[in-house]
Amino acid sequence: MSDICPTLRRDGDQVVILDQTRLPYEEHYLRLDSLACAATAIRDMQVRGAPLIGAAAAFGMALALRHDASDTQLRHADQVLRQTRPTAVNLHWALDRMHAALGPLPAAARSAAAWAEAEAIRSADAANNAAIGQHGLALLRPLASKPGPLQLMTHCNAGWLATCGHGTALAPIYAAHAAGLDVHVWVSETRPRNQGLLTAWELARAGVPHTLIADNAAGWLMAAGRVDCVIVGADRIAANGDTANKVGTYLKALAARAHDVPFYVAAPHSTIDPACPDGAGIPIEERDADELRLLPGLADDGRIVRTRLAPASSPVCNPAFDVTPAGWVTGIICESGVVQPDALASLTRH
Repeated sequence: MSDICPTLRRDGDQVVILDQTRLPYEEHYLRLDSLACAATAIRDMQVRGAPLIGAAAAFGMALALRHDASDTQLRHADQVLRQTRPTAVNLHWALDRMHAALGPLPAAARSAAAWAEAEAIRSADAANNAAIGQHGLALLRPLASKPGPLQLMTHCNAGWLATCGHGTALAPIYAAHAAGLDVHVWVSETRPRNQGLLTAWELARAGVPHTLIADNAAGWLMAAGRVDCVIVGADRIAANGDTANKVGTYLKALAARAHDVPFYVAAPHSTIDPACPDGAGIPIEERDADELRLLPGLADDGRIVRTRLAPASSPVCNPAFDVTPAGWVTGIICESGVVQPDALASLTRH
């Protein structure tokens, strides 16, 4: 796959990101020049996806230390960035890694080291994506031996928009398409943020056959035998293999279990949280009610507009994630291979 744009890159002493709040209607890049800008980008989902959030936090730390690399500023930047998104453990993993690299250094050496470490995190994620793609491809090849297209399903967006490379859940799909396998992807729209539209946008750019579906159509498609495999990403994986991903993943896993459809989670080691024993310990982010009450879209004149679906007075529950039990997960595709959920203790987080 070659048609990929950088989601995040350094430009001098600033960081340039692709603003995902404007997709799929506009491709617009933003410049971040401060800790506050980086924190806002993460909190408001201008950057999103667990691996990309981690990289953005690392670069946010580098921005924060440009002019003041004191211990006080280091602690302040860490506190600000940790409070942006509670569920994606990659954010905390990246900040822990930045602290380990920067804490022992004298203040005068920290700024250059912060940029270097952030770039190392970005580069490593791209390499991990490629490895996940190849390990996932090995799983998909046998499934593709049947007549007709290999029918895959995904939820949310775990492609290159959510990472620093080709993605997690989409990496095996891109690898399969590049290898010449006949694949078709059922793309769940993923309300209320509609990240499935981002997946459809990505797949269209890459020439991968796909069909957008309403979230609630997934169970019927599996019951009808029209899905061969489900692959999703993850925002945090507990030590026992319970997996938090965008809300709606649980229902797809439940339907897959009912109809004997393989259900894979694709995520790097950094998404595994060995300090979290099981899914009950994963914090679930509750987001703003207007994400549910208002729907963004494109007006006839090309403007991005927000349409009100429910009155401002309507009570709303808007959890951003749910947790899929480990027993419903066929395997976890990570950069070192495919791991059974009950074997995560054999992995070492890097």
